[in-house]
Amino acid sequence: MSNPQQLRYTKEHEWLTDPVDGVSTVGITEFAANALGDVVFAQLPEVGDTVTAGESCGELESTKSVSDLYAPVTGEVTETNQDVVDDPSLVNSAPFEGGWLFKVRVAEEPADLLTADEYRDFSGN
Repeated sequence: MSNPQQLRYTKEHEWLTDPVDGVSTVGITEFAANALGDVVFAQLPEVGDTVTAGESCGELESTKSVSDLYAPVTGEVTETNQDVVDDPSLVNSAPFEGGWLFKVRVAEEPADLLTADEYRDFSGN
């Protein structure tokens, strides 16, 4: 399993792109998707919602369990991935591509985001 080097990661297993015009894309890692099992439902934050780094902002439900989705940064949600709402299995099949979850206009970024290598060491993957 390979974590893209250009992304940053949280210890809650979310990934984050570098901001483009102040907006970052958020998803969960392949490690988290595999641990969840087959994702069957995604409750994502709404456009316009303010999310706070480290706080729950949605849920992913799988055949195994329900897991909170945590915001990796503080900011305003600018877009959600309707494709994932319609077909939650995208989180499993393409966690770093079509399975992204939402986009956020970053207001504040925590200092403890991990590089791909740091995340690999943390997660063991």
